[in-house]
Amino acid sequence: MVLNPESKYPNRRTYVLKLRSDAAPGGLAGRLENLVTGRQCEFSSVEELSASIADDLASIAAERAADAAGE
Repeated sequence: MVLNPESKYPNRRTYVLKLRSDAAPGGLAGRLENLVTGRQCEFSSVEELSASIADDLASIAAERAADAAGE
């Protein structure tokens, strides 16, 4: 049996999602933190939360491309 060295859930994409006590389904608000980088961002809507995750994933892709170009 050969194990895949690439994790399906890499640590670089590990987040803590903290919701405000007054958050509601129609007014989601809180803070998102990447556990590996420590990058934090506050959000006050689902759209902002989604944009924060998308931005972080884009930066991961850019880092990988830069690493691959440097090899």
